[in-house]
Amino acid sequence: MTTPRRALIVIDVQQEYFSGPLEIQYPPHAASLPQIARAIDLATAAGIPVVAVQHTAGEGAPVFDPTQPGFRLHPEIESRRTDGWKSVVKRYGTVFAGTDLVAWLREREIDTITLVGYMTNNCVLASAAEAETHGLTAEVLSDATGTINIANEAGFVDAKTLHTTLLTLLNSNFAAVADTMTWSDAASAGRPLSKSDLGTSAVMGARHASQA
Repeated sequence: MTTPRRALIVIDVQQEYFSGPLEIQYPPHAASLPQIARAIDLATAAGIPVVAVQHTAGEGAPVFDPTQPGFRLHPEIESRRTDGWKSVVKRYGTVFAGTDLVAWLREREIDTITLVGYMTNNCVLASAAEAETHGLTAEVLSDATGTINIANEAGFVDAKTLHTTLLTLLNSNFAAVADTMTWSDAASAGRPLSKSDLGTSAVMGARHASQA
């Protein structure tokens, strides 16, 4: 078993997500933010590099305007920042597009990224799905991420259903999903997180459906 070389990627824990239409609903930010902070503290203690990501929509945009308070990291995150952190500003859902993150990771021979932050249904999903194209293993912490209720012409999904469904999807192929404590134990022991695969998930899904 190869010991993972991890980096903790803290995605968009910005003030935009703590009020207004983008306020995180599940797990509520009152629950997920402490877990994000906990993951940062655990990573720092273990010598795991930390990357702080912020999304920008450009000056004058209604949200994620880099000149406005909503762009800032939440104080619980900002207060933990050190000179050793890597800072990334992105314009796309994925943390990789238009940034130098892949090069930074390769320079440090990092092969595993642990994703925390917001939102499960957008930037976490996009980043986890793209990771394999860069030869990276992705991990997603279920209690240190969160999402919102969404509705459009295609339908409505409440935040709990959305979060749970996407984590199940990710764990079937794109990322190992675990809570922060399980990840901490794995990181301390220098072992990878376990995850399912598409075939196993399909078999289990068929079995559950037949029993419904």
